Amino acid sequence: MLRNPAHRVSPRAMVKWTIEHVIGGVVLTACSFGLAQWADQARWSWRFGWLPWTVAGVSLVLAAVVPYWRYRVHRWEVSSDVVYTQAGWLNREWLLVPVSRIQTVDAEQSWLERLLDLATLRISTASHEGSSELSGLPLTAATSLASELAARAHALRDDAT
Repeated sequence: MLRNPAHRVSPRAMVKWTIEHVIGGVVLTACSFGLAQWADQARWSWRFGWLPWTVAGVSLVLAAVVPYWRYRVHRWEVSSDVVYTQAGWLNREWLLVPVSRIQTVDAEQSWLERLLDLATLRISTASHEGSSELSGLPLTAATSLASELAARAHALRDDAT
């Protein structure tokens, strides 16, 4: 059985994930409210007045539970030859990316990550299945890790030729 990687993402990632869930919940609730209004005006025999309330309730529960759960699960670790990540809140994914197979390493920030001083690290390999993403890292950790991994991958490729 695989052990948990050594490092957690930043606790601020929970704030990011909560805000993302709230924004998504507001959009879905507004759409379900529009659907309920449309169905009522179309004089459907089936009423959808319960739908917006149900969507809002489920969205609030998800916004309260999912970020905490993701924080407990999302971890990462870099050893001398592999990047090891663990992700997922409903389905778990353990991914080991050999440093020698890394093609690109990108650190990027969304508008929300910029507000929270977070970043996402994307590690790409030739295989789609071998690529990895670390969301919720502190900006300084993501940029230094990107530089370190890029340099190590470059050095390993030079040694192989």
